[in-house]
Amino acid sequence: MTPRVTIRIDFSPQQQLGHGKVKLLEMIDTHGSISSAARALGMSYRRAWLLMDEVNSMFEMSVLETQLGGKGGGHARLTEFGHKLVALYREMERDTSRRFSDEIADLTAKLRPLPVESD
Repeated sequence: MTPRVTIRIDFSPQQQLGHGKVKLLEMIDTHGSISSAARALGMSYRRAWLLMDEVNSMFEMSVLETQLGGKGGGHARLTEFGHKLVALYREMERDTSRRFSDEIADLTAKLRPLPVESD
């Protein structure tokens, strides 16, 4: 397995942004709804909705726009700021991974082997 860098930004104890919330935003962008994104990630709709409500209230600008269900069901989409937020977060992950690639390789070389699982 290749190591990967993930980032969590603690703006305050109540305002945190990390890999899970960003992944959920990406899945909402892909699927067009919170419920479809939640299903794709194996989480409850309620959990996904609470996470997105948290992200949406974290910033002065909306990250996500939602439309309540009707005949065709509800929809959700990222705002322009939401797209910028996801892109910036992923850029920070890539830059950090590149910047510390030698250090990560050094630490990886020093890992103990994982035990072999027996049947």
